[in-house]
Amino acid sequence: MQWPAEAIWEAVAPLLPGFTVEVLKELDSTNSELMRRARAGRTEPVLLVAEQQTAGRGRMGRGWHSTAGESLTFSLGLPLVPADWSGLSLAVGTSVADSLHPAVRLKWPNDLWLQDRKLGGILIETASQGEGGSGARHAVIGIGINIMPRDGTGLATPPAALRELLPEVEAGDVLERLALPLVRDVLEFARTGFGPFRERFHARDALRGRAVVLSDGTSGTAQGVDEAGALLVHTAAGLQAVSSSEVSVRPAAA
Repeated sequence: MQWPAEAIWEAVAPLLPGFTVEVLKELDSTNSELMRRARAGRTEPVLLVAEQQTAGRGRMGRGWHSTAGESLTFSLGLPLVPADWSGLSLAVGTSVADSLHPAVRLKWPNDLWLQDRKLGGILIETASQGEGGSGARHAVIGIGINIMPRDGTGLATPPAALRELLPEVEAGDVLERLALPLVRDVLEFARTGFGPFRERFHARDALRGRAVVLSDGTSGTAQGVDEAGALLVHTAAGLQAVSSSEVSVRPAAA
């Protein structure tokens, strides 16, 4: 498989001094590898791609396994000092969706959807830098996208594939489309927070105006997100702001 590593490096390096691009044949998880490096003091900015992941992870510990050519799995690691971390996964999702295709939607808080099926997911982790955890944190932004159709057996949400929209696309093409806009948007988030991304998110919000059920059984109607990226749900008890650490959300059955 051909990977546009040099083209990505040339585009991104002016924004991130010391930036590198690595492509590995197989890895347990790109996020796990970059978190190991960060804890060992290796915090240079890097885009790490695995052609195949044997122990990929999604939100809440869910597995995300990948086979070479069938999906794109990569992580961006870099030091960040945002004033507020709230909404980073939504800003990342917005960036990725905007780069992929107009039909891609965002299912709060961190899934890429196509026609109510899961096209991809985002997992963000951080590690402390500096003495006693002071200073910047090293952010690891993991992204997985289905390129080709995959078996949905046992999955709570049926999978979608990018080739449904872009029939000839390859993983390397997708990475090149995403990399520079993603870095730009992450750096913008560090400067401004989620606020400027809010309307971009709303334009792709898969849940807004729909009946949803929270993991605690509460039901209501999704009303977009607030300035910090919390999901707004109109319930029988009034408008409720829900953080990603509290619940998972599913559209109510029709």
